[in-house]
Amino acid sequence: MVQGDIKIFAAPLQGFTEAVWRNIHCEVFGGIDCYVTPFLRYEHGCIRNKDIRDIERKNNTVPHLIPQIIAANPEELASLMELIASEGYTEADINMGCSFALQVRKYHGAGLLPHPDKVAAIMNATRQYPDIKFSVKMRLGWEDKHEWHNILPILNETKLSHITLHPRLGSEQYLNAADIQEFAHFYEKCKHPLVYNGDITTIKQIEDILHQFPNLHGLMLGRGLLADPTLGIAYKQQHTFTNREKAALIATFHNKLYQTLSPRLQGNTQQLNKLKPYWEYLLPDMDKRSRKAIKKSTTVEKYLAAVNNALSNY
Repeated sequence: MVQGDIKIFAAPLQGFTEAVWRNIHCEVFGGIDCYVTPFLRYEHGCIRNKDIRDIERKNNTVPHLIPQIIAANPEELASLMELIASEGYTEADINMGCSFALQVRKYHGAGLLPHPDKVAAIMNATRQYPDIKFSVKMRLGWEDKHEWHNILPILNETKLSHITLHPRLGSEQYLNAADIQEFAHFYEKCKHPLVYNGDITTIKQIEDILHQFPNLHGLMLGRGLLADPTLGIAYKQQHTFTNREKAALIATFHNKLYQTLSPRLQGNTQQLNKLKPYWEYLLPDMDKRSRKAIKKSTTVEKYLAAVNNALSNY
């Protein structure tokens, strides 16, 4: 398998992979062929200004960006597509994998998977946008891992650029292991280019997946990329970064993230509430005492000192 033949996608993760993170990740690390935005949703008669800003062209500098949308019906799809088209995008990803209960109850995300009729209505509506390349990101089902059997025939008959499959149930969220056996069944029956997503944290795992599924179109890195931002470029270049190399890059990345976000946030509370969550994932093998110091910091000054100390000792 030639590394350049496989597309590496950065997964959309609400609250983490917003425009600032994407732009800085691309600048500092690279190795990602395509970034996908956290989903846009139409609720209470509008789209949130925060979500609109996240996809505006003027706020994004990555070379390839696909906006993701979450919709329960053609009407919601139409409202979201109006915004996407106004920004000049020619691609859109449809979310059928979100497992948040609030969204699922509204037939959003994985909440669509038990309802083939609703999926068919949305897929039929995509035909109204011949200039847009649609893709789908989905799970095996909501509560039954065989729900995809009723969904895939509909998708196979829809013009799609690719499908990304996270082989878990929506009701599992991120519990239990990804179901590789069920992914293999999907892989055999899918007529579209297929992207694997789920539990990829090392180059070896990437290589194992590609060995088992040699005809994959690509892989999508999610929490594994938040934990190790070098993962994409490490695979592309077949280079294992040392702890010191990784720490130096992450220091640069974090400084840029802080400098960009800080003027937009008011006071210690907002800044810490935005920055601390990244360390829920970042460098999981970090010394526990260093991580605890970051999490317990009560001022920005203490937080920055804790981060600097953690990276210096990594």
